[in-house]
Amino acid sequence: MGGDFGPQVVIPGAAKALERHPDIRFALYGLEDQCVPLLDKYPKLKANSTFHASELAIAMDEKPSQALRRGRGKASMWQAIEAINKGEADVVVSAGNTGALMAMSVFCLRMMQGIQRPAIAAIWPTLKGESIVLDVGATIGADAQQLMDFALMGGAMARALFEVERPTLGLLNVGVEEIKGQEQVKEAGRLLREAGLDSIDYFGFVEGDDIGRGTVDVVVTEGFSGNIALKAAEGTARQIAEYLRAAMSRTLLAKIGYILAKGAFDRLREKMDPRKVNGGVFLGLNGVVIKSHGGTDAEGFAAAIDVGYDMVRNGLKAKIENDLQKYHASRPSEGAASGMADEV
Repeated sequence: MGGDFGPQVVIPGAAKALERHPDIRFALYGLEDQCVPLLDKYPKLKANSTFHASELAIAMDEKPSQALRRGRGKASMWQAIEAINKGEADVVVSAGNTGALMAMSVFCLRMMQGIQRPAIAAIWPTLKGESIVLDVGATIGADAQQLMDFALMGGAMARALFEVERPTLGLLNVGVEEIKGQEQVKEAGRLLREAGLDSIDYFGFVEGDDIGRGTVDVVVTEGFSGNIALKAAEGTARQIAEYLRAAMSRTLLAKIGYILAKGAFDRLREKMDPRKVNGGVFLGLNGVVIKSHGGTDAEGFAAAIDVGYDMVRNGLKAKIENDLQKYHASRPSEGAASGMADEV
């Protein structure tokens, strides 16, 4: 029911995803009068789905605390997340209210052991392919240990999504020199250098222009700067598209040039299409939750389902848990403290 268009986008998007992944089975949650007539138009999807009628839907502008109180047990969003706890779903994909989705996910699924705060990881198109950037809005002002946690989770996601054995990772900073930046970022860099992780190749500090270059597989930052970077990149992509559209229609010669170079422009449009990289992954939870952009179309929502499919197929949750376990086991001070606590 979420997003700007609700089931008008979600159901056709699910149908597109099913064409690409015939082994998917869907559990759909929503208002019956809006969903069932639309679902009837997609017989193949209907045959591979179970529809669950919900009493209410969470509004896009609803406060997370209000959504949590009002929607508990009754809202389509809550019921979809609860399906993971019940063993009825492996992943939740929603285009709904981001704050409500995060609040309900944390409440229902709980945080993984050893993780203090969740992160939203975005897939970012680069000159070399794609990178992962996190956090892009869940945790504002993360401290050094939380940035370290984000690094572990981002590295695990890169292995699940890109299928690389040891992804490269950088900390977003105002410069590459070790003396620059906020104290929590410099401290996180020290933690990463000293951790000696075999699951991550720590590159060091990276700057804003390194994101688009694809300098590293994973870029780690806190949610405030990450969200600004994401929105700035999306706005810049739209700005460039408008510039090109205006330039190509300005004169007859420009129009002829566009026709001659149409193949190249089509490839550029494909590369800059935000729908192709739609789907933010909520990391740190005892379950996989994917947040689709609220304004996307069916193709974009299908891309978000694709991300969820890949995360489950490649064992994202197990990879994160394994990396966390190995990291905490390698810290003798933690083990000693735990032993003393057990004795007491």
